[in-house]
Amino acid sequence: MGDDRSVCRKWDDMETDVLVKIFKLLNMVEMGPVSQVCRLWRFTCSDPLIWKTIDFSRLKSNFIQTRVSPYIWVDDRSDKRLFRVLKLAMALSRGNVSCMIFHYNLYMKDEHLSYITERSPHLKRLVMPAWNRITKNGICQAIRRWPHLESLTMPTIGHPPYIIQEIGQHCKNFTELKIMGTFECHFASSIVSHLPNLKVLSLRCSRLMKDALLMLLHYAEKLEVLNISHCLILETVGRKQVVREIDASILEAGSRMKVFVCQNRGCLTCQRMMNDEGLMRWYRYEEGFWRYDEVASLDLGEDSGKLFDAECEKLTAW
Repeated sequence: MGDDRSVCRKWDDMETDVLVKIFKLLNMVEMGPVSQVCRLWRFTCSDPLIWKTIDFSRLKSNFIQTRVSPYIWVDDRSDKRLFRVLKLAMALSRGNVSCMIFHYNLYMKDEHLSYITERSPHLKRLVMPAWNRITKNGICQAIRRWPHLESLTMPTIGHPPYIIQEIGQHCKNFTELKIMGTFECHFASSIVSHLPNLKVLSLRCSRLMKDALLMLLHYAEKLEVLNISHCLILETVGRKQVVREIDASILEAGSRMKVFVCQNRGCLTCQRMMNDEGLMRWYRYEEGFWRYDEVASLDLGEDSGKLFDAECEKLTAW
């Protein structure tokens, strides 16, 4: 008579690829105790397939705007919560994060940024939080530790050339940039000078000076994709800045691009730009509006992923 007993397998004998599929259904808080079950599970919890992208866009600071630098006051509890979340994520991912996304209303400090850079050496794409509390030295040190950085989305910043120069010196594979703010000649000049291999640039919903745009179109030789959708285009006439439409000089200069995205003034987003005088006040509009882009490689979509989902947001609150 044959032995009809079923063969039982231990959990720690399960194939890694199967465990990865299971663990991808967990958020980072749920993954914490799972990673402590055994050595195999700990190893699998840090698999690059799980941590390829971590979207922290649900994290926002509790802040008040002020009139003195850095023009923002942030509740200390927000900073502590951010550190708790970062420590958990960095401990579990073990340096395997290649894309990190932050909300524009997250006011990070140098300490937070330094903690991230030390523990994510293979980062390729970064969607930056607000700059207000990050110093020049802080962001420059971070860029130097990210030699594999290829793509950056950055909110508006007052003096961008030093950042572009750092990227040009230390990130040799950098090809993609998105700017959410003001784009003037000194910004365009720094891109032309320090990012000669830039291929994709989105200025979507930005305050855009016409001479800066033309400089970019004429001298950024390797630029292939340019998005100026919903931009407020301005030209300095005397002491005034005059709103301009996309004219023949812009279209002719942009004709060499593989993809040159622009739109007429009839759309809702363009009307918002006009109402905001070229500095998009994202908080006025639907949540997630800032995530969109007409360039597919820069569009973040609506889904922020499982690692830091709504349940995880609740579990890490205060």
